Amino acid sequence: MDFAITTLLNALTLISILMLVGLGLAISFGLMNVTNLAHGEFVTVGAFAVYFIQSMGGSFWLGLTAAPIAGAVVGCILEFAIIRHLYSRPVSTVLATWGVSLILQQGLELTFGLGAKPVTPPVEGTLDLFFTVYPAYRLILIGIAMATLLGVILLISRTSFGLDIRTVIQNREMAEGVGINTRRTYAIAFTFGAAIAGLAGGLVAPLAIVLPQMGVNYLANAFFVVIVGGVGSIGGLVAGSVFVGGLTSILNYQISPSLAQAIVLLAAIVAVRVRPNGLFNGASR
Repeated sequence: MDFAITTLLNALTLISILMLVGLGLAISFGLMNVTNLAHGEFVTVGAFAVYFIQSMGGSFWLGLTAAPIAGAVVGCILEFAIIRHLYSRPVSTVLATWGVSLILQQGLELTFGLGAKPVTPPVEGTLDLFFTVYPAYRLILIGIAMATLLGVILLISRTSFGLDIRTVIQNREMAEGVGINTRRTYAIAFTFGAAIAGLAGGLVAPLAIVLPQMGVNYLANAFFVVIVGGVGSIGGLVAGSVFVGGLTSILNYQISPSLAQAIVLLAAIVAVRVRPNGLFNGASR
């Protein structure tokens, strides 16, 4: 029982991280149809924001507040300078964001130096959950991730901004015809997705090795999550996160992480082949 609950909680931790990273990507890739290969660097920027604040004597919570702001600033600059000029040129977007990804990695390396950066969690120790004990910070991470997901769902479904996003997604020309500023809507949505990725980076920083290249792994897994679950769907995002995160957590107990990642990739390919529209969205064909 102890092992099963611990495995479940470890899976929930990874699912929560993937859900946040994938949530930002779902907005840019799934909703806006922008293939942003620099999305992983938003995660990295968020993690380094927490490290920087702590290294200056600030608290983890101050750093976590700065993480989504840092991600949003980088995302806003990227959208304004590059992305908005390439919405109709998907291949150019891939090449441009890949270049930005490399520039951001090198910039962080020049600024903070080589080597892993330490980030201290705000809460040490474990909590007694009757059947097992579990690190308190991981439970906090799960709670924040779930609250963020709920907040995004309410934002998309209950606010005028969410209505604007859904209208632009369904028919951009019609949205412009009824007076919606589509360029501003895209800019805000992209920046918001970058902020969520920055928050994910800040949350994962105490559990991960904070390096300038750390975002690459999260980018790959986020694409798995969005594509396997179903592009453009919050339900698909959750399904994809459970699929990728749950399978990875279970396999990591049995085999090496590298082999586990390869098996997860193979399983994702099979899932997309069986359900091309995603686990949540489409029917098999």
